Amino acid sequence: MEHDDCKPLRTSGKRKPQEEDAILSFSMDDLNQDILERVLSRLPTSTFFGLNSVCKRWKSVAASASFKLACSHIPSRDPWFYVVNPHVNQSIVFDSSDRTWKKLNHPALLQKDSNQNSMPVAASGGLICFRNLTGNFIICNLVTGSCRELPPLGPTQRNQNLHAIVMNTASKYQGSYKLVLVCGELPKLSCIVYDSSTGCWEGDIALHGKIDDSLGFESNDDSAVYYLNKAGNVVATNMQRSPSKQYSSVITCKDGEEIVYFLNSSGKVVSCNLTLKCFSEFPRLLPVYSEYSIDMVECEGEMLVVMLSEFLESASLRVWRYDEDLCAWNQIAAMPPAMSHEWFGKKVDINCVGAGRQILICLNSVELFSYVLCDLVTNEWIELPKCYMNGEAIEFMSAFSFEPRIEASV
Repeated sequence: MEHDDCKPLRTSGKRKPQEEDAILSFSMDDLNQDILERVLSRLPTSTFFGLNSVCKRWKSVAASASFKLACSHIPSRDPWFYVVNPHVNQSIVFDSSDRTWKKLNHPALLQKDSNQNSMPVAASGGLICFRNLTGNFIICNLVTGSCRELPPLGPTQRNQNLHAIVMNTASKYQGSYKLVLVCGELPKLSCIVYDSSTGCWEGDIALHGKIDDSLGFESNDDSAVYYLNKAGNVVATNMQRSPSKQYSSVITCKDGEEIVYFLNSSGKVVSCNLTLKCFSEFPRLLPVYSEYSIDMVECEGEMLVVMLSEFLESASLRVWRYDEDLCAWNQIAAMPPAMSHEWFGKKVDINCVGAGRQILICLNSVELFSYVLCDLVTNEWIELPKCYMNGEAIEFMSAFSFEPRIEASV
């Protein structure tokens, strides 16, 4: 039995003529400045590049502080992936919202002779950190092109062995950030922190090994181990990472504790608790003599490990999470065998980055290269389209994820 209050849902939905006239006569110019800024702030970030060319009013909006404030209230934006190729003098990003490549002009500071070969080393929020050949750090917002070179480290700090570089956006509204360096010689580690709110580096903070931890700590594990592979070649387990991922590391915040994770030279995960000023090692995923490529990512506040291994004449790429209660690694995702098999025997190097519940994986070998986006929620594995310049596909070594935010301040 139908009720009268359901009848409006069964109508044709045609508007009255006066309603149509009102809609057709509506103009964005009728909005006051505050409402206009709120509307424009919800557009995809890629549209911001065109605001200056629409009209004078929209151009003024793009430059206003109140518009940046409106943008800062947007909780999240679909991530962009900044991809690394040292031979391309241009910033190239993959926009995950529309699945397209975008080519941006390199910021002016990075085009200076002294910064020509700067490499990205960390990212957080809407910012990316570069490191030039002299060891100085440059913070950059690729969307706005704004850059800032941080004060140089002191001679003692500069000469220490560097293990990890991570960046953390400390403010909800992108107002401040921290750059954390983990350095020293295992088992003696320390961290150095740059805080943008004070504009200076904090001195060395000693980190103590938790030898009583259930994970234990092997002080001599940082040396290389040699073995014969299946082809009869001598192989060293000491990892040789690409320059952009030499300091591969992630930072998480759990129960108010900041923790930095990095891979030591033999491929084991080292956990540095900055709050408790201590560190420990995680157990190895595979035996030391197994052939594999490994990297770590941060997804929604937790550290995950991505590993490519070979077993029974096939390659397997899997994602692992560490269960602290059981002190064991658990597999949470795996690339379909039909996709991973083609990498068998190719001596592949994988470099990964996390963004939300997604992981972008760059697979590189002498023979071929590919970029795959893994969705941890749906367990979908999608190969990204190739990026072309001058008719040729470009090979990227690695990637860094960031939220394209015009309000992110350096």
